[in-house]
Amino acid sequence: MEIYHNKQILTKMLDGTGKQINPFTGMEVWTIPGRNRKPIYNSIKIEPKPVDSKKIENYCNFCATNYKNTPPEKARLVKMKHGSSYELCLHAKTSRIFSELADFRRIPNLFEIVTFDYWRRNYDYKLSDSNNIWKSQYLSTKEGKEHVLNVVDLKLKISGVTSVSEEKKIFMSDAFFGGGHELIVANRHFNTKAKTTIDLCSSGELTSLEHFNYFSFTIKAMKDIYEQNRYIRYISVFQNWLKDAGASFDHLHKQLVALDEWGASVEKELELAKHNSNMYNELAANFAIYNNLVLAENNYAIAFVDIGHMYPSIAIYSKSNHLRPEEHNKTELKGISDVVHAIHAATKNSIACNEEWYYTPRDSIIPMPWHILIKWRVNTPAGFEGGTKIFINPIAPIDFRDIIVPRLYDLKEENRIDQNVKIYDESPMRVNCLKYGGKI
Repeated sequence: MEIYHNKQILTKMLDGTGKQINPFTGMEVWTIPGRNRKPIYNSIKIEPKPVDSKKIENYCNFCATNYKNTPPEKARLVKMKHGSSYELCLHAKTSRIFSELADFRRIPNLFEIVTFDYWRRNYDYKLSDSNNIWKSQYLSTKEGKEHVLNVVDLKLKISGVTSVSEEKKIFMSDAFFGGGHELIVANRHFNTKAKTTIDLCSSGELTSLEHFNYFSFTIKAMKDIYEQNRYIRYISVFQNWLKDAGASFDHLHKQLVALDEWGASVEKELELAKHNSNMYNELAANFAIYNNLVLAENNYAIAFVDIGHMYPSIAIYSKSNHLRPEEHNKTELKGISDVVHAIHAATKNSIACNEEWYYTPRDSIIPMPWHILIKWRVNTPAGFEGGTKIFINPIAPIDFRDIIVPRLYDLKEENRIDQNVKIYDESPMRVNCLKYGGKI
């Protein structure tokens, strides 16, 4: 068994208590016998109400009837009427906003984590020439200017701010045209067969092709954000599904946040990787193979139960020698998307979860494979965890595997996930399958 600071990564005590140490973060996690009997689904706090899936949705500010409640679109992806191809529309004009339903929209976050003002004050950052032109063109029409001012007013109202001049509002709107915190929003609030308000459209409710386009569109946004702001060192990509996972709306969306540093977790992992170039094979993929924790894989990615998280967690690693999402070719990207989609489908839309992306920063010479963590938010850390820094995870790794694997087999039989995804015993499970060390 692998050792981390004189402790085993995975230990089972005589009474059945399981102990885990995350080899990358050092987080200590225990699974206590009996606590896994607690329910793992979110309780439905409000009685479900009927919905009409044929109507244009109007349930939150991300829904199709409320496009003007969000800032100007940086891009939208629209499925063509005939065939399975999509049209990419950049900087959609106000005249187009309601002329069609967008399958995915790329919009600024109205309440940024790292603000435009942060970049402006600390780095003297300004709108690029192309974004300046877009802003001028958008504000040159009556509808465009009205849209921008209304959204700024909405932000000010929510923030409790009054008496702001129009000139100041126009200045504030720079964040809409060149900010570094964006959302990739899916078109549907509910799934296509929805009958009640619990039939939400999660990542797993998308088709594998829709999910691939969701991934691809997100990565195009990453590339553009990097190109617009040379001071960015890393872009955090994540997805909060349902309110218990931190979502403002129960409407599917990813977030991208530009940073001027790598973040503590990436820094720590890369420092470890500096001393062990095969770390992600040895302590992640190989460890999962040797301990029967692999859930699914294809030629391009592998998914397994991950060790040492406060929440039940699944890791999906790219097998490519490419280190960053934008470096993956279309086939590789489709491969990792299909495995992530399968895991979301097995998670189901009733479980709150976070999806977190990790990859090699642009200015790092130490390789890290692109990998994604999906964390089920089914437990709440409390006083014990705060006082001891030992976290209680309600589901043991093997038990978690035994929840997910049967669901994956059912989904594959129902043709709801890509047929090239190999599940558990179908998987080749070859050690050292991650090829990230072959290219910087």
